[in-house]
Amino acid sequence: MYETRFHRKYFRTPFCAEYWRQAFSELKNTRTLIFAALILALRIAMKPLKIPIAADVNITFGFIVNALGSMVYGPVVALISGAISDTLGYLVAPNGIYYFPFIILEMGGSFIFALFLYSTDITPARLILSKFCINLFINILLTEPIMVRYYQLFYTSVYQPFVWIRIVKNIVMLPIESLILMVVFRGVMPALSRAGYDLPGKMHLEYTKKHIALIIALFLLGAAMVGGYAVYDYNTKSFSTSYTAAERLQKNTEMNQWVAEQTHRQNAEETVTIIESARSQVGNREMTYELAIYKIDAEKYRAKHDEAEAAAAAGEKDAKPYTLDTLNGYSKSKAAKDDTLIRVGTGKAVTDKHTGEKLSMEVSWTWNEEQR
Repeated sequence: MYETRFHRKYFRTPFCAEYWRQAFSELKNTRTLIFAALILALRIAMKPLKIPIAADVNITFGFIVNALGSMVYGPVVALISGAISDTLGYLVAPNGIYYFPFIILEMGGSFIFALFLYSTDITPARLILSKFCINLFINILLTEPIMVRYYQLFYTSVYQPFVWIRIVKNIVMLPIESLILMVVFRGVMPALSRAGYDLPGKMHLEYTKKHIALIIALFLLGAAMVGGYAVYDYNTKSFSTSYTAAERLQKNTEMNQWVAEQTHRQNAEETVTIIESARSQVGNREMTYELAIYKIDAEKYRAKHDEAEAAAAAGEKDAKPYTLDTLNGYSKSKAAKDDTLIRVGTGKAVTDKHTGEKLSMEVSWTWNEEQR
């Protein structure tokens, strides 16, 4: 039998060893694990409940039970519950293709709620700050790179990072979600106490002008942080990493033809030009491409081409074509690994990113004239 009442200690912050010892001890508490299972079932049941407002952008309600559960069982159980919720939630109501890194989002949201609400006072400021951190760090900043990689792996279309409707939704919904949490907590916490869950903190859930000011300040802070990160990401990333297979083939082929025209010494059918990076700056109309120029080893190409043709004719399941389009469609890493391609030079090309106009091209050969 398990005890009918819990006696947790009160903590002002989670930054002490005793806090974490208590959080880990929840794994041995039968009542905590039963409660976590009930919360988990509610989270999974609420996953299909959403209001779609754009592609991959929805208003959901699972955060309510997530916050309540994390408040009771703490950050350690919250991490485990988040991991199970993501996996079982997909099995119960599949949405798209399963992608393991999405588990980080579920675990992160649960963990943040627990850090703010477990074994401490429950105040509007804590509810607001916990939801703000989840909306900013989980729903925006962490979701974006995961979604970009997800689309690269499973879809032909390109996911555009920092979908502004997602950002607006998470910032605008902050005061509404905080108010919902306050109303739910005020109604549920007395029932939890009667059920034997003695939560050590006090409940002070009255909105004041200070809390309204806090929401406004967080709104401005969130907008500034997202804007700053978006500018940094735009200025430092390589746009070539988000090319689809068709886009990569087209752009590499165009660059290869441009190199041939520019040098007057290269036959475009004997070389492959690979875009290794494509970078620009906010407010700058230019797109700068770093290029790798390869010569095709004709003998190796014919051998691999004939081998691929024979495999296709034999009906082999994993047979893939090996043509000039295959070579021209390579990414930086694939080109470097294929011994059919011999690196003979590098290049730097600049275009107008809005009109596509060719502005300049510089080529540096690493092989001498006889070798070319």
